[in-house]
Amino acid sequence: MGDSNFSDFDNMSLQSIDEDAELIPLLTPEDEEEMANEKLPETLPILPLRNTVLFPGVVIPITAGRDTSINLIQDANNGSKVIGVVSQKDEETENPNAKDINTLGTVARILRVLKMPDGNTTVILQGKKRFEVAEILTEKPYLTATVRETAEARPEKDGQEFLAIIESIKDLALRIIKDNPNIPSEASFAIKNIQSNSFLINFVSSNLNLRVKEKQELLEINSLQERALATLKYMNVELQKLELKNNIQSKVRSDMDQQQREYFLHQQMKTIQEELGGVSHDDEILEMKARAKKKKWSKKVDKHFNKELTKIQRMNPQVAEYSIQRNYLDLFLDLPWNEYSKDKFDLKRAERILDRDHYGLEDVKRRIIEYLAVLKLRNDMKSPILCLYGPPGVGKTSLGKSIAEALGREYVRMSLGGLRDEAEIRGHRKTYIGAMPGRIVQNLKKAGTSNPVFILDEIDKLASSHQGDPSSAMLEVLDPEQNNEFYDNFLEMGYDLSKVMFIATANSLSSIQPALRDRMEIIKVTGYTIEEKVMIAKKHLLPKQLKEHGLTSKDIKIGKPQLEKIVEGYTRESGVRALEKQIAKMVRYAAKNIATEEEYNIKISKDDVEKILGPARMHRDKYENNDVAGVVTGLAWTSVGGDILFIESILSKGKGTLNITGNLGKVMKESATIAMEYIKSNADRFGIDPGVFEKYNVHIHVPEGATPKDGPSAGITMLTSLVSLFTQKKVKKSVAMTGEITLRGKVLPVGGIKEKILAAKRARIKEIILCKDNEKDILEIKEDYLKGLKFHYVTDMHEVVDIAITGQKVKHPKKL
Repeated sequence: MGDSNFSDFDNMSLQSIDEDAELIPLLTPEDEEEMANEKLPETLPILPLRNTVLFPGVVIPITAGRDTSINLIQDANNGSKVIGVVSQKDEETENPNAKDINTLGTVARILRVLKMPDGNTTVILQGKKRFEVAEILTEKPYLTATVRETAEARPEKDGQEFLAIIESIKDLALRIIKDNPNIPSEASFAIKNIQSNSFLINFVSSNLNLRVKEKQELLEINSLQERALATLKYMNVELQKLELKNNIQSKVRSDMDQQQREYFLHQQMKTIQEELGGVSHDDEILEMKARAKKKKWSKKVDKHFNKELTKIQRMNPQVAEYSIQRNYLDLFLDLPWNEYSKDKFDLKRAERILDRDHYGLEDVKRRIIEYLAVLKLRNDMKSPILCLYGPPGVGKTSLGKSIAEALGREYVRMSLGGLRDEAEIRGHRKTYIGAMPGRIVQNLKKAGTSNPVFILDEIDKLASSHQGDPSSAMLEVLDPEQNNEFYDNFLEMGYDLSKVMFIATANSLSSIQPALRDRMEIIKVTGYTIEEKVMIAKKHLLPKQLKEHGLTSKDIKIGKPQLEKIVEGYTRESGVRALEKQIAKMVRYAAKNIATEEEYNIKISKDDVEKILGPARMHRDKYENNDVAGVVTGLAWTSVGGDILFIESILSKGKGTLNITGNLGKVMKESATIAMEYIKSNADRFGIDPGVFEKYNVHIHVPEGATPKDGPSAGITMLTSLVSLFTQKKVKKSVAMTGEITLRGKVLPVGGIKEKILAAKRARIKEIILCKDNEKDILEIKEDYLKGLKFHYVTDMHEVVDIAITGQKVKHPKKL
């Protein structure tokens, strides 16, 4: 229901009637019946209202502003006091004529005319009954017209539907009065005391906050019940608007109250802190200035810091941005700008530390010492970016820790496995909620120096997503030409990373982005031999597990033969992680017996190993005999070290088809096809009847069919197997081979030579056939690993066949 305001004819609306006015705007049914019986005059002066509509029975005050209206009121007041009131179609019309007014209006009686102190005339009107303008008689000095009464359809007095509508109107009116602070609560008494249903409808319609057009539409409804329904509809809309408005105001008031409450509490807390000698916001800023004076940063950084400090001084401590700005300045003060630890370039000491912490890995240690030597000679040199690449569990990460100790630098490690968000490297802009610097800057803050040894663990496992490509963000970090101004989004400044010694670790180079791989010095960390694993277990793993389980070397003793049995029978890996788990089982066995006070063998025997760990799960690769044609031993590289594999081939009568099985990859299948075509092309040289190729089908199989196998290394092995098959001659005893072949019969070099040599030794192989170009790889292997092995270096397949195939026929040769 609308607000009540005085207004002139140019701007008319409702006006609350003062109690002293001695006017009673409430009609009784008797008054209503009396008004209905009054006879309507034939002609009436017509008073146009600009922005309101008068309903029957309703009393409204208006202020006259136009001369024509003042003349009309004065004449009517001196005469019959009855006028016709209509609403204007357009409230902007200053001097309305017959076309500018609505034809349906309300007959009104002038109750009182008041002269106001400002010179205006206020008149109080009461609506009587509806009428319709029949014909305009005059327009000067004001409108007059002939009128006719408009009939109103009234429902039955005891109509249930009509009475229900009336009750709803009363209820809604009371709710609107209660919820609207602009309507006095006394209005509810008026609603409750209205006895006439038609007057209730007109009274509520008159006071609704509606446009003139909508009120006019209500007035023009002839059926009282339909007008009541339309009024109820508008009241529902107004109540919903009012409830929504009150909810919004309540929330805003609540937020304001909370802010004011927090402000007063902060002010009280500040006063209490100052009284108790605590730190106020001003003291915090003074403390920041004092810390800034001690920093060794450049003029550029100093200027930026002071600018940001000035910004926080202008801020209200209660706003959310204040804490963000304070965290930002704290980060600036915590970062080790131009603070470097002094390097210890005692290379002998560095060697001792590396040898103490890691057994074997001679090549890796040598290259690390070379790097340290260069750093010693060129103290201003940018730190190198190393990448230790090799299988899991060989000590790549722990090498970084040893390098940090050898150099006397701080050690920080950052795991990159599964990292998908570029912001983890570069940080978030500080405008975001919960923004933080990237992990690079965070770790430097933790290290406390700008030249730590920084381990980037599992760099090959960086992943891309819709949040960016972290490996691309690492390009700037790992480029010695760019990382002296590494830009962090949160820091908003370049930070010098050129003195940081980055050491990345990876299991595979293939998944590292080429541009990133190009920025790093790759150092291959190969797997350990059985002898090395035994020594590592004795020197490092067993003492470590004894300490972790609260035991000493007196509680359990494991000899070298037993350790070798554990390595060979229970682990199959390049590193020593699985070995450490098995040793931990052995130590737990001793710990359990000590705790339960049961007897056990302190000195572990081989039988004890099987008793504790169960039957051996791994079996040493064994060389198979050469009694069957077409079975040849090859050498393979796997992610857990070297291995031997057997190539088997058989003949069956058919049309010369070639079948290949054993879960082989595309490259191995192509090698088999190349070997077959080469033999067909050189059948005479190998002493093979060309007709055989059309009479027999050939089937090549590589055992362990569930294990995927691929690569070019089995080329010469497959060719030797096929030559043995077609000639039915024995393959030389205790020989293994590896190498790639071409269609012309050339033998090409392959990789993983060290791992393959170790696998051959484990399988008791005596002779190995390799490509001539792989000879340089053999020269890099320690002589201890080569004892008892004879190497044949070849360049052509005929040399391989001459060495590997004997002149002796196999047992039960097949007649071809």
